Amino acid sequence: MQLTSLTSLLNNNKHHFHPVVKFDATTDKLLSFDFTSGNKELTNDILSDTNRFTTWVNEKLQEVNARYGIGGYKEHRTVYSISKVFDGDKPGEEPRRLHLGTDIWGKPHTAVMAPLDGIVHSFAFNNRFGDYGATIILSHLLNGVSFYTLYGHLSLNSIKNIQEGDRIEKGDVFGEFGIPSENGSWPPHLHFQIISNIGEWKGDYPGVCKFSEKEKWLANSPDPDIILQLNQFTSSV
Repeated sequence: MQLTSLTSLLNNNKHHFHPVVKFDATTDKLLSFDFTSGNKELTNDILSDTNRFTTWVNEKLQEVNARYGIGGYKEHRTVYSISKVFDGDKPGEEPRRLHLGTDIWGKPHTAVMAPLDGIVHSFAFNNRFGDYGATIILSHLLNGVSFYTLYGHLSLNSIKNIQEGDRIEKGDVFGEFGIPSENGSWPPHLHFQIISNIGEWKGDYPGVCKFSEKEKWLANSPDPDIILQLNQFTSSV
């Protein structure tokens, strides 16, 4: 399916989606995070130390009393230089740096809910430093059109008692933010991504691509905020 068609379909059904995380726009705050080279606070010393990185995230949220940090779609991120997961396949090859999803940074064990009815397509524990950690992919059928949503950096409990083909109802809590030992060694957060055509991928799908290939990958992953509908509430510092 063409990206424009899926984007239009999702936009036309915005009012039907359930929140993916609990958020009350009247009381809660969202902080926009920047993980590009423009953020000079995030040194390699912080990024390469999960505890220090987590402390940095938590302090930023506490400074403005924000419930979550959010951002990252189409962001060209220097943060990925800390992990070999994003290196090229051969020495000197272009690394992957462009983010294809939206990240929601918050407290460990934050509940993750299904935005619409779906089926467990696949799941996995992608247990490499910098990878997704516990991951669930749901398949959806909306007005006769199939597509997928990916949830990365979950807890191991999230994939403990599920099976491929399990039905997930809209609004069901089916996962939670994982701690660093379960989520690829990141500060607790959710990577949320929409995928039009998943091909042969199971339990995994690239959430970061080479900058030179961004058109191809973005053409298969529309803006997650069409479903999340959270960016309108963000503030920055």
